[in-house]
Amino acid sequence: MTDEILGATAEMPESPLTGVEVIQTALKTMPLSPGVYRMINAKGEVLYVGKARALKKRVTSYTQLSRLPERLRRMVSETASMEIVTTHTEAEALLLEANYIKRMKPRFNILLRDDKSYPWLMLTGGHEFPQLAKHRGKMDKSSSYWGPFASAWAVNQTINILQRVFQLRTCSDSVFSSRTRPCLLFQIKRCSAPCVDRISREDYAGLVRQAKEFLAGEGATLKAEFAAEMEQAAEALDYERAAVLRDRIRALASMQESTVVNPSSIRDADVIAVWQTAGQACIQVFFIRGGRNNGNRAFYPAHTKDETDADILAAFLAQFYDDKPPPALLLVNRELEEAPLLSEALGIKRGHKVEILRPQRGERREVVEHAETNAREALERKLAESAGQAKLLDGVAKVFGLDEPPNRIEVYDNSHIMGTNPYGVMIVGGPEGFDRRSYRKYSIKSGITPGDDFGMMREVLERRFGRALKEAAEQGREKSADWPDVLLIDGGAGQLSAVQSVLDSLGVRDVKLVSIAKGPDRNAGREWFHTLDAPPFQLEPRDPVLYYLQRLRDEAHRFAITTHRAGRSKAFVKSELDEIPGIGPTRKRALLNHFGSARGVSQAGLAELEAVAGVNRETARAIYGHFHPDWTPA
Repeated sequence: MTDEILGATAEMPESPLTGVEVIQTALKTMPLSPGVYRMINAKGEVLYVGKARALKKRVTSYTQLSRLPERLRRMVSETASMEIVTTHTEAEALLLEANYIKRMKPRFNILLRDDKSYPWLMLTGGHEFPQLAKHRGKMDKSSSYWGPFASAWAVNQTINILQRVFQLRTCSDSVFSSRTRPCLLFQIKRCSAPCVDRISREDYAGLVRQAKEFLAGEGATLKAEFAAEMEQAAEALDYERAAVLRDRIRALASMQESTVVNPSSIRDADVIAVWQTAGQACIQVFFIRGGRNNGNRAFYPAHTKDETDADILAAFLAQFYDDKPPPALLLVNRELEEAPLLSEALGIKRGHKVEILRPQRGERREVVEHAETNAREALERKLAESAGQAKLLDGVAKVFGLDEPPNRIEVYDNSHIMGTNPYGVMIVGGPEGFDRRSYRKYSIKSGITPGDDFGMMREVLERRFGRALKEAAEQGREKSADWPDVLLIDGGAGQLSAVQSVLDSLGVRDVKLVSIAKGPDRNAGREWFHTLDAPPFQLEPRDPVLYYLQRLRDEAHRFAITTHRAGRSKAFVKSELDEIPGIGPTRKRALLNHFGSARGVSQAGLAELEAVAGVNRETARAIYGHFHPDWTPA
């Protein structure tokens, strides 16, 4: 948030009072201006974040307990202090409220669980032959972007079809500059091979222009243009050219037919529908850009049972677009009381008008109903899966003598090859299945001897629980918010006692420690389970709990292997230029683009190095000296 939005901040003085008395004390100095208020408990945890057109009037309502639902009465009773931030307008207050909710995660607010970055389609700038690529993260002003897409799969499918139609390069600049002959993509007609001059700069620029027109929603115009060119080529007996154009037309048609929703009356919009049942809600979002469906994604916000569909949807919109630009049109399936305010706030984010509409007829209504059906079906599947998952966790509690089903099971594994590129990983399972947002990778920092898996496990556990204990101490809690109920490790009694000694040294208590070991014949289904308070035991081969515990172990093993492979691949592609002081990513890219490889840089003379953009005389001497240790500067 900018300083202009923040306006003034006020912190209400803490006191031994709680509940209504705290609010009444805060009201004595609270202004009538727009702003955001935070209710905080005795531990310093933010309970609730709200916005108001007039702070004093809004907060006064919390002193009338008889008019509040039970949830809010409980929140008021826990309130020990309040903080407010004034803003210039209510729309600015709404934006600030959404930002605070996403960062602070107050337990009495509706919370959007979305830590995902969305992929975009990018055409790079600053190069005579732009590259077509998938992009996440910060955007470069010199490049062009289209999106967002719901998933990497959706953007990869789009890139694949664009390659077939426009044959733009997808290779990196360093690969492009080092090519001496066309690659396989040219052979299968997915690239025009500008790297080896198989296409002129002007013709490639024409393909880039056509791709941009198509991504801007001019697909019908392009198909007509290709059809006319195909007829001309056929009349001129240039059947090879005609066949190429025919394939382009088919690829364009397949792109428009490859998604479920491609409404002709919608150019750029997000279609958003909410469905609620059994105290849970699902929100389905379809991303439509340039008249094409860029995919859809389901969200399951945390909320209480007394929240209405409209309340959940309004909170979702404010939080969802906190870190991404909204399109010009949002189509929703519920009437929103604060739709004008949301439109104004999102318009501030976008810099242009944003319309929120609940369509009543025609194709737009059909699209919203389709999204609503997807939301309902996704929620039904999730509820069915959750019911099965709840039975499994009940079984885990029974098998290991827990007082209640575990909410968080952590599983650890290691991977390395003779001590090289060692990694430890943690995966998490719980009521919602695998919680992949909580997975963690630990690059082993201390040197280990080959085969010292326990040394790796010790470092991983010390780092994981050391952070958790520090976080709990800072918040004045006994446990951190992500404290596990069960810790599952792969191994036998030896690994169990070794891990327990690490936990004892850290002062970790109240965690059920279990090790799972395959039998002497290493057959899955005959695993032995070891705990500290019972003799080793086996489960029946067809026991669903056994299958579940095997899946947890196998998922940790899979994640460890893929993490190790990724780290090893990264080490393989590391350039010797990374070892030279003063050579960052920009200069490294410039050197590789100029000389084609690190070997070419090592064989270059001082004058050649100084000729590279961004490399001055001092840097050139540092590079030359790195590759020629015996050289003495004049």
